[in-house]
Amino acid sequence: MENHLDRLLAAYCSPTLAGIKPASLVSCDRTLLPDLPRRLREYRQAFAPRGMRFEIVCACKGRYLLLVYHRAALESRMADPRMQRVLTSFGYPASGPLETLLWTLKRRIALTDGFPHEIGLFLGYPIEDVIGFIRHAGRNCKLCGYWKVYGDAEAASRLFDRLSRVCRAVTGRVERGETLLEVFAAA
Repeated sequence: MENHLDRLLAAYCSPTLAGIKPASLVSCDRTLLPDLPRRLREYRQAFAPRGMRFEIVCACKGRYLLLVYHRAALESRMADPRMQRVLTSFGYPASGPLETLLWTLKRRIALTDGFPHEIGLFLGYPIEDVIGFIRHAGRNCKLCGYWKVYGDAEAASRLFDRLSRVCRAVTGRVERGETLLEVFAAA
């Protein structure tokens, strides 16, 4: 049987599972993955020794929004005073623990039609790109790839290439029959 969850995570979360990004976000169709909360137990257990977490941040009518993150990397990123200043401006508690920041993010997702723009900080986007996106309402970026770039376009382009290579490599292995657990257990 085809493992839709492995394919989805390989396509959208490989850079996080490989340790390149602190977090990834993926939308999961509830009709294709109605048992996602139960299935995540296996992933949580298998990836816990690597510090990986799998958390549903929104369970909407038609989809689950799944945040896959490396706990230590995300905690370190959120401890940066620049991140804290930006998050505080959006109503996050000053220097709160990661659990509180994630709870606030979940609440903001639930109260917003789209995504709260600061979500990019959680996903590892450079702070200047998140601030630029907010300031310019998504227009006038220097480069558009995994996110809209307002800062260092050359560095972002190199990172976009790296992220794409990792996604292709992991997705290829999963397409050839390996499970995501096998791919990353061997890493």
